[in-house]
Amino acid sequence: MRVYLPATIAMLRDLESSGEFRARSGTAFALTPALREAYSSGSDEELEYAALLDAARASLRLIAAEEKGEPRRVVVSADVAGVTLRPDLDAPVVRIGGPIPLSAVAAIHVDAPEAADAVTAAAAVIDAADLGDLDAEFTLGDAEDHELAWYAPQELPFLLELL
Repeated sequence: MRVYLPATIAMLRDLESSGEFRARSGTAFALTPALREAYSSGSDEELEYAALLDAARASLRLIAAEEKGEPRRVVVSADVAGVTLRPDLDAPVVRIGGPIPLSAVAAIHVDAPEAADAVTAAAAVIDAADLGDLDAEFTLGDAEDHELAWYAPQELPFLLELL
């Protein structure tokens, strides 16, 4: 199953050095039956994009938790087996069983540098947005207006070098 793993730049550095991705709490997002049910229409590609966007929002929570994190949303796409569906948490949420080898990574999605200010602002209000604050949700929208750039796994060393 293709999963979308929220991450940070620091987690990408760990992936490069260890060759494994360790998801926080084993949390990932995917095109699940519950996600498909939540939408009245949409192709698999559109629904997978929705799962990727949920992972990007979760990346904001990781950035907010880091003391000196780099303000760029990161999502790692990987193909893994043995995921556990968690519709009790949210429609696209799944749990993975352990570290994911770099060989299972399909792509890496990262904000461009010009998104940094919007991402910093969004990370600061992510909890308020989750609690229904409309101003905070508007601030999140500013960050989410930035498209994530796509990188192949073999480009990881070059991507990190450019940061």
